[in-house]
Amino acid sequence: MLTPLTPLTSRRVFLGIGATTAAAAVAACSSQQGRSGSGGLTLWTHNGGNTEELAVVTKAVEAFNAANPETPVTVKDFPQASYNDAIASAAAAGDLPDILELDGPIMPNWAWAGYLAPLSISSQLEGSIIDTAKGYWNGTLYSVGPYDTSLCLLARRSAIEAIGARIPTVEAPWTRSEFDEALKKLSELPDYSYAIDMGVWDTAEWWPYAYAPMLQSFGGDLINREDFSTAEGFLNSTEAVEWGTWFRSLFADGLASQTPATDGQDFLQGKVPMVYTGGWKVLQAQEALGAEEVLILPPVDFGKGARVGGGSWQWGVSATSPHAEAATRFIEFLMQEDYLVEYSNAIGTFPSVPAATSRTENYGQGKPLEPVYEIGKAFALLRPATPGYKVISSIFDKAAHDIVSGADVKKTLDQAVKDIDADIASNNGYAAK
Repeated sequence: MLTPLTPLTSRRVFLGIGATTAAAAVAACSSQQGRSGSGGLTLWTHNGGNTEELAVVTKAVEAFNAANPETPVTVKDFPQASYNDAIASAAAAGDLPDILELDGPIMPNWAWAGYLAPLSISSQLEGSIIDTAKGYWNGTLYSVGPYDTSLCLLARRSAIEAIGARIPTVEAPWTRSEFDEALKKLSELPDYSYAIDMGVWDTAEWWPYAYAPMLQSFGGDLINREDFSTAEGFLNSTEAVEWGTWFRSLFADGLASQTPATDGQDFLQGKVPMVYTGGWKVLQAQEALGAEEVLILPPVDFGKGARVGGGSWQWGVSATSPHAEAATRFIEFLMQEDYLVEYSNAIGTFPSVPAATSRTENYGQGKPLEPVYEIGKAFALLRPATPGYKVISSIFDKAAHDIVSGADVKKTLDQAVKDIDADIASNNGYAAK
């Protein structure tokens, strides 16, 4: 690869990791738990094993500590797969770190659960950050992130030209009929096994992150976004059923494999001419196939506007931190443009402050990942900002898997709605505690 890229799974929250996994992680990191000495701050990150991203955090911490010796920060890194449950275990034990990392869509749940304090950064910094990198719940800011990324379609230029399809743009994405026709023609090309790799090898948050935007483009949604009170009429609407029927047809009609190779390898190895992925895969694809051969295409407009998921890892201050002011000062320090640029260069994301974009290696006018930024800017939609999203995500994940496997679409979505609404009711509508 041209640049060390972190796979998406290191930038998405994992939902539903067992408590035993969390306990093991806590035990393994027992020497890292607890607070620093008086005046010192503890910081927990999900970047255990992710050397490129962890290096950026470590560099910022060292610089902050040199400038603020009275409030030094100590970094504790955990493997991502156990990070969220380690946080939950620490919260139950009353031992949360001062500064914690969190994935954007999980923030409302952690704020509702009492893990997070409101974040009081400068108004200038708050105003400079893109919307998808700011975590609000009930009108209050709780977290900010140094980066975001975007979904996209990657396609072989030679294959698109061979079928005579229009190359879509951010200004004019493919319509559903154009996309369906392109997939049918691509499937007939003799050099490929399938028309597209839809990424169904991936797990957990990938399914709602990747496929809910398609549902939303059809006109459905995961929940009523006005008050987050119900999924009825949204996840099981006529439009949602239409999405599910179409989604299932990709696999039933042989356009996409239910068992593709992991991590987009079918595209990289020339087995499919198109893959549904994101900005983190572009440079690797260009290196494998040639920069001119790889087209970066926007999402499809299925009728109600093209959509991609928005929101990635962010930073917040724990509600129990005795050093909230110093912790906030560190987050502001980490959000300086220099570090946002380093994040981008290290892991392939784009900075959350647009002014830093042109300074990066891969974003900005004429640079390799410019289309990824333009797609995210034009089409990103945050996942529902409700504490119930953790359960919504898990339920949608199961429903989408069942649909791909051939389950009745309407019955599956109706059951998903019942399960989501039951969770909302059992938690008193997730009203603020």
